[in-house]
Amino acid sequence: MTPYYSAGGIDLYLGDYQEVLSTIDLSDVSMTIADPPYGETALVWDRWPLNWPEVINRLTPTNASLWCFGSMRMFLQRRAEFDSWGLAQDLVWEKNNGSGFDADRFRRVHEHVTQWYRGLWREVFKAPVMVPYTKRRNRCTRKDDLDDASRISPHRGKIGKGTWEKGPGDSVLQTSVIYSANCKGYAENETQKPEGIVRPLIQYSARPGSTILSPFAGSGTDLVVARSLGLKAIGVECREDQCEVIVRRLSQQVLDLGGTA
Repeated sequence: MTPYYSAGGIDLYLGDYQEVLSTIDLSDVSMTIADPPYGETALVWDRWPLNWPEVINRLTPTNASLWCFGSMRMFLQRRAEFDSWGLAQDLVWEKNNGSGFDADRFRRVHEHVTQWYRGLWREVFKAPVMVPYTKRRNRCTRKDDLDDASRISPHRGKIGKGTWEKGPGDSVLQTSVIYSANCKGYAENETQKPEGIVRPLIQYSARPGSTILSPFAGSGTDLVVARSLGLKAIGVECREDQCEVIVRRLSQQVLDLGGTA
């Protein structure tokens, strides 16, 4: 199948994801990052692609993990479709503006991101993301706690002195709640994700020099981030107007970094 766009290791296809992926080589894919239609709105295109997790399971390498955006409602309703995958971890994307307008509920300012894998966890590529220590967002165990073993929960094993003693200038693991402002004011897709939430997922799961797969490419943030990180990428998008957006973004000489998309 001929790509809609192909340059610098980035291939974009226009069409149905299943039809496209069944015709191309996916052996170099080290991760899939999926932002499928949740099926929760009246938008014409917002229709859940039935059993797509099983399609990705069948077509990608066993040691390639899957990151999927979604709401709690979506994951609970579609849980059976992930039966061929094991849940590795879940993250929360905290955004500055809510996407729910119900007056009788809490204002929803987050979405979930889950990582799935197959086979043995130790064979799945992972590169833990480190970020600068900041007292506001990185709460670390105090030295007094480390000196008093009775104050540390033993359920995950012994924690040695100094393990979590961090201060300014140090790096710590990225937290499971990631703040990144959404794309209000410049989004070219109704559900566009910012680079600030996509980047750490790719940094964590994409093997250096490998290919990432974005089966529901949308506005192309996954592809833009992959290129900026020196990775190859395969994207599939069923709407031609969105393919045009992606091509325009990829054709820009200066990449839009720093948490925007």
